[in-house]
Amino acid sequence: MNPHPDYSPGLEGIIAGETAISSVGDGLRYRGYSVGELAEKATFDEVAYLLLYGELPTTGELQQFLARVAMARRLPHPIRDLLPQLPNWTPPLDALRTAVSALAHFDQDNADNSHEANLRKAERLIAQIPVIIADQYRVSQGLHPIAARQDLSLAANFLWMLRGTEPNREEIHALDVSLILYAEHEFNASTFTARVIVSTLSDMHAAVTGAIGALKGPLHGGANEKVMDVLQAAGGPDTAEAWARDALARKERIMGFGHRVYKDGDERAKILKTLTRKVAEASGPDLVKWEDTAEAIEQVIAREKQLLPNLDWPAGRLYHAMQIAVPLYTPMFAMSRVAGWAAHVMEQLEHNRLIRPRALYTGAAPRAVVPLSARG
Repeated sequence: MNPHPDYSPGLEGIIAGETAISSVGDGLRYRGYSVGELAEKATFDEVAYLLLYGELPTTGELQQFLARVAMARRLPHPIRDLLPQLPNWTPPLDALRTAVSALAHFDQDNADNSHEANLRKAERLIAQIPVIIADQYRVSQGLHPIAARQDLSLAANFLWMLRGTEPNREEIHALDVSLILYAEHEFNASTFTARVIVSTLSDMHAAVTGAIGALKGPLHGGANEKVMDVLQAAGGPDTAEAWARDALARKERIMGFGHRVYKDGDERAKILKTLTRKVAEASGPDLVKWEDTAEAIEQVIAREKQLLPNLDWPAGRLYHAMQIAVPLYTPMFAMSRVAGWAAHVMEQLEHNRLIRPRALYTGAAPRAVVPLSARG
């Protein structure tokens, strides 16, 4: 019998707080809306507004929101000067973490934790994070940054800044849907980190910086970067089934499968899978090959381990099909999830209580201190 029935390793299944932002009990919903319906009928910009303001925007509200975000798509000169000073081998997510922390010094609302000030900071971060990611990547490749455009959606503008060429409609839509699906997910590790930080009455930039740090780990945000490694190791559709069976026999963990919450499958993966294949088919047979390989692996793992794909599995393939460099996949996760992080920061502050759990002590029994002279 468990002498500590309230203890759950990793806080699995523990209710640690209340939220009106998202729910996962009957499928993922953002403020009551099914994520599938949002992906079908809304844009990421609308979803970001929903997460921050609590309701989907009217046409006028959306236009004003887009204008504010577009105007904020610029970095202070010291941040722009900092990015080229980082070593070329700096992981993009580390560069993003550093730049977000530094942005706090240049935000006039930094010390103001009012709801209105946090909304302004959140909108600026939603605008600035894609710029940081694109600028740092281009500089690390010996390329000049490309100025953001104010006439594009967040997804379209990101592809523009990354490439310097007009993205096609299918790519914009697929990326936009992936950002919707990554935008929010209740008390996941990075979001909970942000809430813990701000529960001390810290600030928005500190909370987002900490959330980015939590996202770095492969057990949370890094899984989509490993997807193409898995597919390339499998070799192709003709060898994928045998490779998957052998990997399972060796008890290897195949990234992109299973989920702590979704035991019957991640609906987000199903939504993005269709779009991923469409982008791959439009890009050529070499990319369709990886979709067929992924399908063969899925069937083996479902049959032998009863595990289904999570969102990272199709997302890693989608970004590869769009010719986006692998080290940018997790920063792009942050580019989306910052809308959710910011919403949780504001919600935590509205009804704040310091998050301070207890621990189950497993160390030495009580003992007396022996003077140094008696210890030999």
